[in-house]
Amino acid sequence: MSSDPGAPSGGAYEWLQRGLALLSSGDAEAAAVLLERANRDQPGSASVLEALARAQFDAGRVGQAATTFASLVEVAPDSDYARFGLGLSLSRLDRFPEAAEQLALAVAMRPDRPEYRDSLTQVRATLRARKEATGDR
Repeated sequence: MSSDPGAPSGGAYEWLQRGLALLSSGDAEAAAVLLERANRDQPGSASVLEALARAQFDAGRVGQAATTFASLVEVAPDSDYARFGLGLSLSRLDRFPEAAEQLALAVAMRPDRPEYRDSLTQVRATLRARKEATGDR
């Protein structure tokens, strides 16, 4: 039995459900803690990895989110959201060339998602501006 009286007593599914509820209510840090537990109980689960990466990102743990989104891409390479999340995380880490690659893949998979296109446009603009600032044409 868990020492936390508010913690789910079941397996990964219960941890996931409670983590998603916390994420929905805006408590990303608490959600991340529960989702890390779910990930330990159910490693490689795409749904757990996606929820954990979202919680980490929303909690400001962008480096961890990038790592988790990268794991999600390995498990579900056809997931446009995994590519988008990885690209967004990488852009926040100033890793713009890698971010552009992931965001371009997300846009190719789901061209109907304006947030994907907008993020890619912003990353490409940053890359152009940095190139121009260094005089590299």
